[in-house]
Amino acid sequence: MNILDTIIEKKRNEVSERKLRVALSDLQQRPYYSRNTYSLVNTLKGADASGIIAEFKRKSPSKGIINDQADVVQVATAYQDAGASAVSVLTDESFFGGSDADLLAIRPFLQIPILRKEFIVDQYQIHEAKSIGADLILLIAACLSPTEVKELSTLAQAIGLEVLLELHDEDELGHICDTVNLVGINNRSLKTFDVNIERSLMMAKQIPEDKMKVAESGIDDPGQVKLFRNDGYNAFLIGENFMKTTNPGLALSQFIENI
Repeated sequence: MNILDTIIEKKRNEVSERKLRVALSDLQQRPYYSRNTYSLVNTLKGADASGIIAEFKRKSPSKGIINDQADVVQVATAYQDAGASAVSVLTDESFFGGSDADLLAIRPFLQIPILRKEFIVDQYQIHEAKSIGADLILLIAACLSPTEVKELSTLAQAIGLEVLLELHDEDELGHICDTVNLVGINNRSLKTFDVNIERSLMMAKQIPEDKMKVAESGIDDPGQVKLFRNDGYNAFLIGENFMKTTNPGLALSQFIENI
């Protein structure tokens, strides 16, 4: 069993437990559930958009502890001030050290989209995302069938959330559907955690023109962003490169200046 299989097995059990603790009807009564969301697609169309989706991440299965001292509110607001187009927050606790509380903590301070970075395997998690203030969700093709992507993305759009679909290779291109807003190519394999930035470049031309393109993981050089832009990419999900520093917001600011 690879690491992705382990994460998904754990996640399915976790979601079953969460359903017992909080009813779907209770999620739908929370204040954020009825809020109007920010659109990342519209943000990326802005002439001055940096395209950076800056991520708050404490740890990962491949790197271990990255930064367990950073304050989520301080980092997220610094990301916004530095010019991030969106902020990504990992809400998985077991493998990434995150929580829904992190997203809830930053929501009042941000006027840019927030991505709930999570391993979504059930419709319940999409309702959770809306209830904690997310603007868009991540769907990972490697752990979902094309039918599941369609069902989950349709629900997300119905309740006002945008959808970022993450692919890893050409075999997953069939997961793209009309209810997906953005398509991301992850340079890091979720099965081996090896990084190969050439993956995004190779697959760029195979993504439909009507989808915003997002390069994910392994980006640590402004020159790479320029290269991705030349291949049609609109956004760049970067976390570890900023989070491994003592001042992630400053690191992002300097990165954007060098693009």
